[in-house]
Amino acid sequence: MEFIDYYKVLGIDKSATAQQIKSAYRKQARKLHPDLNPSDKEAKVKFQQVNEANEVLSDPEKRKKYDKYGKDWQHGEEFEKARQYQQSTGGGGRQSYSSGGFGGSSGMGGDFSDFFESMFGGSASAGRGSQVKFRGEDYNSELKLPLMDAYTTHQQTFTVNGKKIRITIPAGIENGQSIKIPGHGGPGINGGPKGDLYITFSIANHPGFKRLGSDLYTKASIDIYTAVLGGEITIKTLTGKVKLTIKPGVQNGSKVKLKGKGFPVYKHEDSFGDLYVSWEVQIPDQLSEQEKDLFTQLKKLQDEK
Repeated sequence: MEFIDYYKVLGIDKSATAQQIKSAYRKQARKLHPDLNPSDKEAKVKFQQVNEANEVLSDPEKRKKYDKYGKDWQHGEEFEKARQYQQSTGGGGRQSYSSGGFGGSSGMGGDFSDFFESMFGGSASAGRGSQVKFRGEDYNSELKLPLMDAYTTHQQTFTVNGKKIRITIPAGIENGQSIKIPGHGGPGINGGPKGDLYITFSIANHPGFKRLGSDLYTKASIDIYTAVLGGEITIKTLTGKVKLTIKPGVQNGSKVKLKGKGFPVYKHEDSFGDLYVSWEVQIPDQLSEQEKDLFTQLKKLQDEK
């Protein structure tokens, strides 16, 4: 398995704080989001790596294991067992190992990276009369969700290869993001461990909101009179209606930010992105003669300034 430096992926140091990790993740996720790079395959791969890096580094326990074991962080306990076993045999015992256990009579040479390649990659030295244990095949599945289902943490049951699986979907899951369900892949060979199940989420577009990372974007129409004179308008958010005050002279296409009214940050449900509202000024297309005269007078006044 190729080593991926999660710190490099997020562009941070190993001493980065939890807040710095979160900020770096949000910055990279916005930049590489599939919705902004629909035909860029490389951006999609990098987006997956950014999500994977955040998944590990934002979790204190996972980060601790990653810092200690590198690419083999997920199998730290097996690594420790192997190390202890090697120490108990004097560091060079004539013992064989294969995925799932030890036994037989073959050399245990090589470093621990080779050990993990053997244990989890499906190859190992086998002693006389022993059978090599192979890890099962990984399965891949796609799960489609409406945007509102990705807004809250919830459980969902679905079927893969005739087997029902119930998982907890964290709030803030991204479109195109994958999560791993250990041990729910194909069966191992000769008693080897099962493979894993990778679920990729497909988040449907919402008719009223566009999502980029944890930020949301929407549009609101206002009439020309409110745009010129100011006023109030009520808009919809994902959690209810909000009344906004519009300043006089607002321009078509200008934006206002509603802090904390966006989407939950993945694995940080107490943190939310922002909601950006773009104003669409509606120009009347049917004017009475009196209204036309008034607009003509306004134009003359403007020209005289």
